[in-house]
Amino acid sequence: MSWTVKNLVLPLVLLCLWLLQEGAQACSCGATHPQQGFCQADVVIKAKVVGVKADDDFFKPIKYSIKQTKMFKGPDKNFDAIYTAPTSSLCGVTLAKGVEYLITGRLKSNDSLHITLCNFLEPWEKLTAIQRNSLVERYEMGCDCKITPCTSIPCAISSPAECLWTDYLTEKITNGKQARHFACIKRNDNSCAWYRGAELPKKKFMDIEDP
Repeated sequence: MSWTVKNLVLPLVLLCLWLLQEGAQACSCGATHPQQGFCQADVVIKAKVVGVKADDDFFKPIKYSIKQTKMFKGPDKNFDAIYTAPTSSLCGVTLAKGVEYLITGRLKSNDSLHITLCNFLEPWEKLTAIQRNSLVERYEMGCDCKITPCTSIPCAISSPAECLWTDYLTEKITNGKQARHFACIKRNDNSCAWYRGAELPKKKFMDIEDP
């Protein structure tokens, strides 16, 4: 190894470590209610992963080939691929081949669909019936509402157009009853409230009145 190459190795290693550290710091995602994932996304689809291709270049995205079976939100087109960063430290997502997912993502300027750890992604079979039905209309009805996470007492809404999300407070998980069975819907007076699609036991801190 020549002197020049030796002197390049350490700077390159340090650069890679710095980029990974920056990526880890940048990839900081708070918990996302499924409705928030729907409303914040450019595209929401149901699709099956049929292939994966990772580039030799570490910094290029991984390409997942998909078979789209349903479009819930987005342009009138059929997506056959989605892209994600190569590692979780860069917010990359790992998907399983042969599994059907609910996918929410962002469109790039070239109309390619990209996903990150900050998007709401879930195997289709793990979604509740209410979550699946809410994708058709109910979530969209509440996109003007704000869902505010409540992780400790006291917590309160700052305006009538908010719904307190208390799953972590009451169940110590984010995928609790409000995430799985409720949508935050705007009512006729422009206030927002949790709407349930099926009868559930009443929980403390939960507004379960129909809009």
